[in-house]
Amino acid sequence: MKSFLWLLVGVGLGFVVAHRVNETQKGREFFSSLDQKARDFGEAVSDGYRQREAELRSAIGD
Repeated sequence: MKSFLWLLVGVGLGFVVAHRVNETQKGREFFSSLDQKARDFGEAVSDGYRQREAELRSAIGD
């Protein structure tokens, strides 16, 4: 129970710090670039999944 409480405190502090950082110009730039990188990564994973799925389907003749 004590560990869960510390987890909640850490998450809360993380949100507060992220909110404060996002109020600055450099913070907005940081979070914007982080968001773009995460989207690019997600798209790459999705594309790879679709390509591999197509390869497997063609291999089994589906």
